[in-house]
Amino acid sequence: MNGTRAIKVVVAKPGLDGHDHGAKVVARALRDAGFDVVYTGLRQTPEQIAGIAREQDAQVIALSSMAGTHLSVCGRLKPLLEAAGLGDRLWIIGGNLPAQDHDALRALGFRGVFPSSSRLEDIIDFIRTNAP
Repeated sequence: MNGTRAIKVVVAKPGLDGHDHGAKVVARALRDAGFDVVYTGLRQTPEQIAGIAREQDAQVIALSSMAGTHLSVCGRLKPLLEAAGLGDRLWIIGGNLPAQDHDALRALGFRGVFPSSSRLEDIIDFIRTNAP
């Protein structure tokens, strides 16, 4: 927690990815850890994700991607988050993320990159340590 307010996390499922079990598991673990979590539901556009994150005043924008479109989605989302005044927030992504894409995701501003084998505790600790 940062002061008296719970860290606000928006968990989003971009694109046509229809697999949200992992996103729901992560969202539940974050709630259980004391975070204020908003789950966007399936098939969100980058514009919708940026809008929800802005409306919710999210400190953390967390994407879950299993469909292999993570680089293109993150490339489209970055300028939208920056335009929405969310460039200083913590951006993280998890899911089916090949190791060769991790550096590119970090270069796009996603400081936390969590492949599907990541431990929930590691995600929670990363957010607690890095959320603004």
